[in-house]
Amino acid sequence: MKNLLPLRLLFLCLISLAFTFARFKPAPLTVKTTVAKKYSPANPDITNKLLIYDSLQLNSLGLSKQAFVEGMKGYNILLSQGKLNNDNILSIVDFSLPSTQKRLFVIDLENYKLLFNTYVAHGRNSGKEYANRFSNSPKSHMSSLGFYVTQDTYYGENGLSLRLEGEEKGINDNAESRAIVIHPAAYVSERTVKSLGYLGRSYGCPAIPQKVAAPIIKTIKDGSCFFVYSDNQKYILRSPLLQSRS
Repeated sequence: MKNLLPLRLLFLCLISLAFTFARFKPAPLTVKTTVAKKYSPANPDITNKLLIYDSLQLNSLGLSKQAFVEGMKGYNILLSQGKLNNDNILSIVDFSLPSTQKRLFVIDLENYKLLFNTYVAHGRNSGKEYANRFSNSPKSHMSSLGFYVTQDTYYGENGLSLRLEGEEKGINDNAESRAIVIHPAAYVSERTVKSLGYLGRSYGCPAIPQKVAAPIIKTIKDGSCFFVYSDNQKYILRSPLLQSRS
């Protein structure tokens, strides 16, 4: 009987362990999944901004990612300030590109569409093929960088035109007094590029081709964000909107 005692003790230990494991239930594994959501003004995080840029393959058309991200930042601030009525549209002029490229991008943020991609002129004193000098001063005949909000339309000597309100003090807030507007121009054409080697230039207005001027103006008028970008570090450091922590 004494020889059986150790075996009995071992048997009892095994039964006790079996009941212990039967009562133990391991905690379920949790896996966090991130679902890419469509961009909306209520969901303006950086992931969704880049989602639009990538999904529309804007890089293949020449629009720099920095121009898009900075454009979205200013757009969101203007939206939060209640300045955008036509708030599903963002227009970006990328002056880091030469005038021989289509550097105006009109984007429908709500429906994930690139509505227009076409030529746009810069001021005659801003440069020849590239725009690299900028001014807010009257009669400078230079382009002004920064964020604008589109206003109403009118018929002037260039036909249907669109007023712009500059939103950055000291950078483009003289747009109205300088008569900086979006208007059609015959010199904004592939024919001019082939003839001169660069696009025709304006007195500072972002002039666009005659054939597409009317549909573009009607799409972006009445309170949309219009951003004129350059990789100009002086502007980036001075911009109230780009330097805002909002």
